[in-house]
Amino acid sequence: MTTRDSTDSPRRRIVEAAVELLENGGPDAVSTRAVAAAAGMQPPAIYRLFGDKEGLLEAVAEHGYAQFLERKRAQLDPASQDPVEELRRSWDMVVEFGVCRPELFAVMNRATGRGSDAAHRAGLEILHGRVRRLAAGGWLRVDEELAAQIIHATGQGAVTTWHSTPADRRNPALLTVLRESMVAAITRAEPAVSTAESGPAAAARALRAALPDGADVLSDAEQRLLGEWLTRLAADRDAPHA
Repeated sequence: MTTRDSTDSPRRRIVEAAVELLENGGPDAVSTRAVAAAAGMQPPAIYRLFGDKEGLLEAVAEHGYAQFLERKRAQLDPASQDPVEELRRSWDMVVEFGVCRPELFAVMNRATGRGSDAAHRAGLEILHGRVRRLAAGGWLRVDEELAAQIIHATGQGAVTTWHSTPADRRNPALLTVLRESMVAAITRAEPAVSTAESGPAAAARALRAALPDGADVLSDAEQRLLGEWLTRLAADRDAPHA
């Protein structure tokens, strides 16, 4: 039994042809006639499979997210003892993808279809998992949600700034500086969980991250109450202020 996007399927041939045209010639190169010709098919096949050009671009975005998630998942290392270095590698991978494949990256960011939205959420789950590991190890100096937003915003900003800068003025050092600024903004130099100098916020973040969901020792009401207390403590006595 073949899947919707099996290697020899007409749908996959069309999507891959569209991706190649997009990356070589930009969005204007992705006409239904050009895509059909590149895929060795007739234009009506595109309308039958995707509805219109926008539907085809949604499929292109979904295809891009699938490749992107495959790379992110390949980086996951449950045995890693250095979540901060893992964060650096993950950020570098996202930025490298955006820098090397700008047209596809832009289409992915504009996509609103169900498939691309699901893939986007899956990517965010991986990001939040990395942030949770940082919190569990006592590394975070801001709330988990804020940390995830900073990571995402700096990655997107790095890619956007890179491509908006004339090629002869692009400096790879910018990407390194942005990455290290992100790391400094959300993590501590050393993990701090229960020492007096770390304060209750770091301990609350670490405990909240370490608690399993649905712990049998606590009732539902107790879990909600404990979650509220930990969230209030973690909301920050020692985070950086503007």
